Amino acid sequence: MTAWNSGLRLRLLGLSVCSCLASWSSYANDGEVTGGDTTASREANIGVVTGLAVGAAAAGPVGAVVGAAAGGWLGDRYHHQRDAKSALSADLAHSEAERTRLSAELAQRDGSLLEARTQSARLDTTVQQTDQLGLDVSFRTDDDGIAAQQVTPLLKLGALAASLPEASVRVAGYTDPRGSDAYNQELSLRRAQSVAAVLTAAGVPCERILIEAHGKGGATAAEDGDADGYALQRRVTVRVELPAAEGQVARRE
Repeated sequence: MTAWNSGLRLRLLGLSVCSCLASWSSYANDGEVTGGDTTASREANIGVVTGLAVGAAAAGPVGAVVGAAAGGWLGDRYHHQRDAKSALSADLAHSEAERTRLSAELAQRDGSLLEARTQSARLDTTVQQTDQLGLDVSFRTDDDGIAAQQVTPLLKLGALAASLPEASVRVAGYTDPRGSDAYNQELSLRRAQSVAAVLTAAGVPCERILIEAHGKGGATAAEDGDADGYALQRRVTVRVELPAAEGQVARRE
């Protein structure tokens, strides 16, 4: 009878061991499907062994099987929860780093915008306080073409005027006193139109350009004057004009 009981216990123990191995294999396969691991998690293995020991101590071979299965399930569940918590922590850390980066970038852009606005306000104040902002374009005798070296300053002035929404540009053409009044009137107009074309290319709207042709009416040199005196008369004056500030009277040419 004792021998029969011993044999029964050995068979039950073998069954318990096989069940434990089957449980361990099932958790390992579950980890492979859900988590991508090729082996069971350390927590699942600990759960199987702990459940086996506790179950065997409490209820013999049957308890060992039940305890191993329950321990493995709990251990594997804890393993997945821990992985999920780690992933969540990593996502939160990444989100916080991204928020910090975006905040720094926004602050930098705000600073650049403030600096640009400050410079614009300073420029507006400077222009408002300047009686005349412009330049003169010289021409050769009986010519309405603009010299290449005068194009760049003219483009810069045009870009400045284009950046001031309330500004207008007065373009006035002149000639020296030689020749007929009618011819010089037409020549001064062509010269002013040539300058206006460059200002338009710089971004100044046509409606903000005021073209004037004075012919030889503005000439101060006599018809028998010297060449230098004539050269000063062959010109187009370009002046940027802004509405006069309250309490001030703008001086215009």
